[in-house]
Amino acid sequence: MNDRIRSREVRLIGPSGDQLGIKPVPEALRMARGLDLDLVEVAPGANPPVCRIMDYGKFKYEEDQKAKEARKKSTNVSVKEVKYRPKIGKGDFDTKTRNVVRFIDEGHKVKVTLQFRGREMAHPELGAKILDQVIEAVGPAAKLDSRSRLEGRAMSMVLSPDKQAQEAIKKAELEEAQRIEREEAEKAAEQDVADSTDTSSEADDSSAATDAD
Repeated sequence: MNDRIRSREVRLIGPSGDQLGIKPVPEALRMARGLDLDLVEVAPGANPPVCRIMDYGKFKYEEDQKAKEARKKSTNVSVKEVKYRPKIGKGDFDTKTRNVVRFIDEGHKVKVTLQFRGREMAHPELGAKILDQVIEAVGPAAKLDSRSRLEGRAMSMVLSPDKQAQEAIKKAELEEAQRIEREEAEKAAEQDVADSTDTSSEADDSSAATDAD
């Protein structure tokens, strides 16, 4: 960050996310300080490294607040319940399952309950099928804690967050975002080279035309 950046030049991103091209580090620092902001490396492995002009103090504060909120949520874990019917429609199923996923992402355990009525009680396999569909829809972010057979008029299971799987998913998403950012930076670099080559060719053509005259 700032004076600790060792590269001679960087690919610069403005505070609003706009691409400012390749700049010498001293110039990039002057631009950042002129806005009373910081120059922060966001992709040090790129060639040249990618830096962004930002308020690092504000960025760090927001990251700390997010971490604090996550810790707060983890200490207030509760069991949420989402109820299904054996003959539930697709739209209703999708809505309820989105709620299950949201609760899991927030760190809560979720009790999924199938409620049977009348003749439905003669077909517990319908309820078991719904539970299987919920597990498949939620994916690896949750693990099955317990599952019951038909008891009375209900069948249920309890899902809990699989923290290791969630961390792996987030890591994969972060790596994908970084990969896309690197590719965009490389494409921008290639475009800069192409533009520079075109400009040089135009200058040569103009010079040749002048000599001919």
